[in-house]
Amino acid sequence: QLMFTFLSLVFGFQATLLLLPDRSEQSCLISADQRAANCQGFRLQRVPVEDLPPSLEVLDLSYNMLQIIQNPDFAGLPLLRVLSLQFNNISLIEDEAFRDNPLLEDVNIFNNSLTTIPSKALAPLSRLQNLDMSNNLYTEATLDDTVLNFKNLKVLSMGGPYVSILKTGDLNALQNVSLEKFAIKTGSSLNVYEPGYLKNIQTKNMWLDVAIDNRSSALPLILKDLANKTFSVLRFRNLFEFKYYTDKEDIFDGLKFINCQQLIFYRGKFNEELLRMALVNLQKSSIKFLGLLFIDFARSQTFVHTDQASSVTNLQLEMLVLSDISNPDILRFDWRFTWLNKIRHLRVHNVNFNSVPCDAWEEMNGVEILDVSKNQLEDRFLFNQQCDYRETMPSLHTFNLSTNQLTSLSSFASLAGEFKHLQTIDISYNQLGSEGNNVCSWKQNITTVIAHHNIFVIDSFKCLPTTVLYLDLSYCNLDQLDMHYFEKAAGLKEIYLSGNKIKFIPSGWRSPNLNSLALDGNSFGIISMNSFKGMPSLEQLRAGNNPYHCTCDLHTFIQETTVKGKVQITDWPENYRCYYPADLLNTMVSKYFPGHVACDIRLVIVISVVTTAVFVLAIMLMCYLFNIPWYAKATYQIIRAKYRAHKDGAGMSAEYTFHAFISYSHSDADWVRDKLLPCLENCKPSYRICIHERDFMPGKWIIDNIIDNIENSHKVIFVLSRHFVNSEWCNYELYFAQQRAIGKNLRDVILVVKEPIDPKSLPSKYCKLKKMLNTKTYLEWPEQPKQQAFFWAQLRSVMGKPNLLKQNSVIENRRVSKLSRASVIELPEENPRPADGEPKMDPDPEAEVKPQITAGTEELPERNTENCSLRMPLEHSQVCSLTHDCGFE
Repeated sequence: QLMFTFLSLVFGFQATLLLLPDRSEQSCLISADQRAANCQGFRLQRVPVEDLPPSLEVLDLSYNMLQIIQNPDFAGLPLLRVLSLQFNNISLIEDEAFRDNPLLEDVNIFNNSLTTIPSKALAPLSRLQNLDMSNNLYTEATLDDTVLNFKNLKVLSMGGPYVSILKTGDLNALQNVSLEKFAIKTGSSLNVYEPGYLKNIQTKNMWLDVAIDNRSSALPLILKDLANKTFSVLRFRNLFEFKYYTDKEDIFDGLKFINCQQLIFYRGKFNEELLRMALVNLQKSSIKFLGLLFIDFARSQTFVHTDQASSVTNLQLEMLVLSDISNPDILRFDWRFTWLNKIRHLRVHNVNFNSVPCDAWEEMNGVEILDVSKNQLEDRFLFNQQCDYRETMPSLHTFNLSTNQLTSLSSFASLAGEFKHLQTIDISYNQLGSEGNNVCSWKQNITTVIAHHNIFVIDSFKCLPTTVLYLDLSYCNLDQLDMHYFEKAAGLKEIYLSGNKIKFIPSGWRSPNLNSLALDGNSFGIISMNSFKGMPSLEQLRAGNNPYHCTCDLHTFIQETTVKGKVQITDWPENYRCYYPADLLNTMVSKYFPGHVACDIRLVIVISVVTTAVFVLAIMLMCYLFNIPWYAKATYQIIRAKYRAHKDGAGMSAEYTFHAFISYSHSDADWVRDKLLPCLENCKPSYRICIHERDFMPGKWIIDNIIDNIENSHKVIFVLSRHFVNSEWCNYELYFAQQRAIGKNLRDVILVVKEPIDPKSLPSKYCKLKKMLNTKTYLEWPEQPKQQAFFWAQLRSVMGKPNLLKQNSVIENRRVSKLSRASVIELPEENPRPADGEPKMDPDPEAEVKPQITAGTEELPERNTENCSLRMPLEHSQVCSLTHDCGFE
């Protein structure tokens, strides 16, 4: 049988090596500083000496196919401190293999094929601290005096599955060595355990991988050797590896003499009777921690259930851990829960139980921390309406129900709401929030709620306690927050909302005591300090991994937090990237620097005001240079005149009242009356001419008179001279004539140059006149009398033949047959100084002039304009004549 086990181990190990990936062609991975090399799993059959730099301090050669460690293999590594050789097939380590490695502190040769402890090879390692040489093919576990060289030894692991005897004195070399951890492995092959084998061991952690399936009597001897010693941890692994204990002898009797903090049973087979033996003796010991991990629990076939009280009623433990046990019956191994009534911290982890009987809650009176995570608890089995939970769990302050199958938050609240001292609840990794989100009633003592990885909706906030200081709702599929809840839970200091789908941070969020907030991994892209105005105590913020819009608000927020230090961003800058705009996608926010002008509103205002001022000044300068106000004013006058004409019912006529309208300066009035008018009005047939002195309508606005008479005239004659250029009213008449020509042509405009004018000397407002003088043929008045006859002929030719014009009774009554019969008109020179006591006229061209009639005459009030002022006595039978810069006012 021993030979069969040996062959199985060897061939099984070789098969494991054959399953390793083929990496034999690869070389070891050397760190950049040449101090560490990773050669793990490269299927190496020898140490790659040529690839290893002499500066190496850490070398990992585990999971290879090494068989022999030769003397030269590590000779070139004088600085080596850590050497990992586990999981190879090493059967021999030559005596001088580590001669040149005096700095070695950690040597691991676990799970190889050594048949003897390589004491000579290890002898030079005076600095050795950790030595793991267990799970080899030793048949004995004896240490010689070589161990005396290991003055710094802290961890020693030895033995193997073929160690069949543990003799007294095998470990005498360790009697003066104080260890942190000692581990011995024998497996189920142990045949002999001599008392005193472990008596000289001084260690804080004792790990015994000793299977006593065939020698159950060895356990009392082991416990006797460990009696009155002090350990931090005493761990038994695979105490019964293949079969359950069925004898009646109490093999745990020695536990009451063991002085240790933690007792752990790892793996192995336990039935009810064996567990009772252990628990009964634990009641009498000083052990305060018991762990049953990965054990195979079963009911005893010979156990008889009676109504008598349980034998385990005084088990006082600080902590009891039942973890990864396939059979949930272990919770009531004697059909009762009385063994739990004096446990302060109870952890039932991955035991696969799905319900808690009513009497279990009654028995756990002393439990302060209850951890039933990673089980199969459902709402209907956890909260049983037939149970009375009042006055139960009076000491409970922490309740962990994570990783179960809970769906109703209100059902859980109905249970936990009865625990009057409960402060912390962990309900993470469930499906809470998917149903039963009614308003819940809690005791006013819940301070911590850990509820991450659930399926919460906004209505779930109704069932959360409002007295919490710590709230974790990470990864709960939340897309919005209930601000009413946070107003009620005003004492919150820490909130974790990572990994949800929150699309925006509510602006009205008020948590005055909050100092830590996690919002990373959500869906909002805009963040600013305005979002946290209601959190004056906020100190730490985690908000990375969101689709940020890289805008001025984000830049300002980062500046105020990272630079000014108002709030510490704990995950800055690696988790902050731009999502929008598209050209900045995946750009680190730390590298986003918008223009200073774009993000400083004060600077934007200043620039806007300055720019506007410059623009206004430029417009004003253009208006000054190009007389734009004058043109605007003239256009306004045209529009007003046309509006008044339309309002008064005066319509436009396709026929004309006059053959021509003459525009001239007051200074040229004599020439017009003496020469121009007689030539045109006394010829046969005669022309009907409009001049302001006789043909303007009394009482009508001057602008209206000008516009109406220009529009009622077939032609417009301009008598150009230096006086004309200097006259404001002449400029009006020229402008109105140009406006009349819009949509027609300028053939109706006749230019008569009375005296030479240089177009370049004209003001800028006469741009049209400049153009007309440069592009249009004009008539020039000759000074020589012989050439004047030709001038008149040209003028009549331009005027055309006089046709029958529209009759106007008003005009006919106002006109006289000849100019010589007209009233005497006093025409003062341009810009004369008005006589004392004479009234002055308003220079406004819109001003309406009303005739004043006294004793058969009309006296027109004096009008002082830019270029003229005059008085004109008129006979009452004649029409009032007005004179201004162009000869009227």
